[in-house]
Amino acid sequence: MQGSLGMQKVKFSSLMGWAKARRRAVILVVALGSIVIPAAVLYGRLWSTVDKKLRYGAFGNSISLYAAPQDLAVHDESNAAEVVAALRQSGYSESASNPMGHYRAEQDSIDIYPGPDSYFKPEAARIKFQNGHIAAISAINDNGSRRDRYSLEPQLIVDLDGGEREKRRMVHFDEIPKVLVDALLAAEDKHFFQHQGVDPVRLVKAAWVNVKSGRKEQGGSTLTMQLARQLWLDSDKNWKRKATEFLIAMILEQKLSKKAIFEYYCNQIYLGRHEAYNVHGFGQAARIYFNKDISQINLTEAALLAGMVQRPSYFNPTKHPERMLARRNLVLALMRQNGSVTADAEKFAATAPLGLSSPAADREDAPYFLGLATEELQSRLSERQVEDGSYRVYTTLDQGLQRAAVEAVQIGMRSVDQLLSRKGAKAGSPKAQVALLALDAHTGEVRAVVGGRDYGASQLNHATSKRQPGSVFKPFVYAAALANQSANQTHNRSFTPASMLSDEPTTFHFGNTTYEPSNFGDHFHGRVTLREALAKSMNVATVSLAQQVGYGRVVDLAKRAGLNEDIQATPAVALGAYETTPLEIAGAYTVFANEGVYVKPAFVSEVRSARGRRLSRTEPQERTVLDPRVTFLMRDMLQEVIRSGTASDVRARGFNVPAAGKTGTSRDGWFAGFTSNLICVVWVGFDDNSDLDLEGARSALPIWTEFMKRATKNSDYALPFPAPPSGIVSLQIDPETGEPAGPACPYSRSEYFLAGSEPQGSCSRHSVAAPAESLAEVAFAK
Repeated sequence: MQGSLGMQKVKFSSLMGWAKARRRAVILVVALGSIVIPAAVLYGRLWSTVDKKLRYGAFGNSISLYAAPQDLAVHDESNAAEVVAALRQSGYSESASNPMGHYRAEQDSIDIYPGPDSYFKPEAARIKFQNGHIAAISAINDNGSRRDRYSLEPQLIVDLDGGEREKRRMVHFDEIPKVLVDALLAAEDKHFFQHQGVDPVRLVKAAWVNVKSGRKEQGGSTLTMQLARQLWLDSDKNWKRKATEFLIAMILEQKLSKKAIFEYYCNQIYLGRHEAYNVHGFGQAARIYFNKDISQINLTEAALLAGMVQRPSYFNPTKHPERMLARRNLVLALMRQNGSVTADAEKFAATAPLGLSSPAADREDAPYFLGLATEELQSRLSERQVEDGSYRVYTTLDQGLQRAAVEAVQIGMRSVDQLLSRKGAKAGSPKAQVALLALDAHTGEVRAVVGGRDYGASQLNHATSKRQPGSVFKPFVYAAALANQSANQTHNRSFTPASMLSDEPTTFHFGNTTYEPSNFGDHFHGRVTLREALAKSMNVATVSLAQQVGYGRVVDLAKRAGLNEDIQATPAVALGAYETTPLEIAGAYTVFANEGVYVKPAFVSEVRSARGRRLSRTEPQERTVLDPRVTFLMRDMLQEVIRSGTASDVRARGFNVPAAGKTGTSRDGWFAGFTSNLICVVWVGFDDNSDLDLEGARSALPIWTEFMKRATKNSDYALPFPAPPSGIVSLQIDPETGEPAGPACPYSRSEYFLAGSEPQGSCSRHSVAAPAESLAEVAFAK
């Protein structure tokens, strides 16, 4: 009996033990499940997130803005080195596996092979050079057939990420020099090519050093973990983010090769702020800090760049050179410890200066242009699209013209400073500001913008700031006068370039007020032709003309040419008293350069998705404002301004391409001018609207000339103006009377007229007159 009870006790005890063990197992399973299952779910979610990010690229959530394609034409000034530099900045390399494209360069020729990621997938081509010019362009896959021109890949200007401007210059692993690879491994992750995303030895060492010092001296993050943090995580330093960082790092190691991870890292890493941009990636940092392609950096430069990674703002070499020097030398010492440099090489490099070189970022970055392009983009896309989308935005910026604009402004404003100094400007007083804007005369595409002297000092864009235009507005008075006749408006007097005006002291009455303009220097000319009055910028004659035409007609024409609605129909309008902007003036001058058709300025040519699908393309917004025959007359009269008028200094400064334009002086200096295909407007003045006390011919015109001399090295901008259209006649006239010249006239000149408007009879001032019919020549050129 007792044995039976004993057996029952044993069985019961066993059952109880089994139950407890089972409960422990269940608890353990539940506990493990509560950790493993969420971790697995999180891992799966992160796997999907990483996969999506990698599918669209490291910068898939940003909006990338590109310059316009660079056109090459036979006979243009260029050389192989310049084209190679442009190709590399566009993402091309010498590797045939590069998806953007590759090239093969020899001393006097370059073979270009666009890749599958090319913007417009042009044909492969060979460019040959001779004596600093393009000698020939031929298609590689079309039996070497000749081409007149070729377009290079658009270059990335800037990335917009969450509203922040970011500068990146993409590089591929095989383009990263070994010295930079060694420097980065020494500074950040010695065992990168051996570990699987996490380096336990580094973690333990970092923890020990930090505990020993009582503060964070070292970090344990590998390059892979840093990349995970850069691409997917915020900056909060808590255990949950660190755990997520570990998981993403392991996923990256499974999905990508070590070279691919290293390449992503080198393109993504933040390396400080320059001007108005965040600098990302070693490719851009090499350009910003050393003005070099990444392939050209040396040991000391590589150590500096690698040293910045830890604390980019603290070690900013421009702002804190002494900190950076110490950090660079520490990286050099680590490289010696790793065996990547010798002791002698380290010692020599440690004595070298930082060697920083400013690349004059404005020349390429065009920050004022980008501000206007971004505004236009935002008008096309919704706020949500801008914040959440991923786009490639191809702008109208011509980087060659942008560099020319910056150079011209720098040269011209030094001269302005000197002139103002001679006039008594005090040292330390505010300097004059400047704006230059250039656009295609026929499409309205804006090619270059300089909105001020220094974007880093002031982001105010003077290209869109309202100021009194002065005499650059006068052409609209003269165009309104000539347009009267082309519209057969018989209730107003008809005018021709030979019509006579009075340039004498005059009081003009308007409503209950009077207006008494004066000429520059109080110098008056008596009776003059319209051509002479415009060429010499005579104020009284111009107001007299506006009064006869009707101030309302002048204002109506100006507004149809794109000038703002605040312009009023008063006598002062004739002299540019109502404010407008350089951008508006540039757009308005398309009327004179584009056969009477106004074209609205544009900054964006095309928007594509991240994968290259076209979403929108800009079509010119245009309207006809003037009869093409009137446009021809105005263009010829504006050429006279440069031939013999207030802008004759253009020729004295060595610019000889056919051009037309108008000076302007208010409190500021202006010059608006154009060649057959390019319009450029320059403004110079003070921010506080005080008087510059320099005419436009001495302040703005020299800058315009410097720019145009550079711009017209491109043959597209140096073409002659079109011949007279049908319906234009020429006639020899006496310039003193505007009447047909006779044999007794001491001198005569040719003048253009709308057919049927040419003056009849003969010169009344001189005694002998010849039949007018024998002197008329009809021009039928089309």
